Amino acid sequence: MSEHYLGLKFMFSYFSILPVRFAKDDDLSTPTVLASMLFFLPLGGLVLGSIALGIFTLLEPLWWLGALVAGVAYMMLYGFLHTEAIMDVADALYAKHSGKDAYEIIKEPTVGAMGVLWAGCMVLLKVGGIVFLLLHGEYALFLSVLMVSRLGLLLLFFTQTFRSSFITQMQEGFSKTYFTASLMLFTLIGVVLSSWHFLVLLLFGLLFSYVLATILRKNLGFINGDVLGTTLESTEIILFILGATLWL
Repeated sequence: MSEHYLGLKFMFSYFSILPVRFAKDDDLSTPTVLASMLFFLPLGGLVLGSIALGIFTLLEPLWWLGALVAGVAYMMLYGFLHTEAIMDVADALYAKHSGKDAYEIIKEPTVGAMGVLWAGCMVLLKVGGIVFLLLHGEYALFLSVLMVSRLGLLLLFFTQTFRSSFITQMQEGFSKTYFTASLMLFTLIGVVLSSWHFLVLLLFGLLFSYVLATILRKNLGFINGDVLGTTLESTEIILFILGATLWL
């Protein structure tokens, strides 16, 4: 089986709860598979967002309740993976301020009160942003944000050094060619969806993702998968607000 196709399947398996099956002899650890996994990451946002839009279309007569269900469904489709990261990062930041080892805190299986509060607030903001866009018919803007947030992660994969063996392994084959090709492909798709609005979102999203990750690295002393998840969630919230402010 093509390693690129395996990478596509691995992306959906790792970053969503969609059912994906692999053969026993599939090797998911090769540089090509892992690089392809990252290449297709924005497609994951597009597909999960499209499913959420499909749910909203079915429930549209319910108005705000249908939009609320669709917003929560989007987060459920990626298993709240990035929301969990917010809790870990928030706890680590507060621990760092108290003189504790942030990396040890972030790896603990338990979460503290501040992590829960931060995650809860961001879930409210994110679902609220999704509901607002859906009720105003800004479907293309919604999908565009989901692609841009993941392109922001690809920028970090391409530019940062991580304190995570798995992420470092993913980086090994993720060359400039993969990054440029993914950026060009999904920018083209985004422009078709949202015209020049996508370019505004893209420029702001990439800059915000890079700056936020840099700030978190400075405060924590490292970047890992939890920082990536927190960056994605934060970028989507900011872009929902930005898009609504500029074009509604």
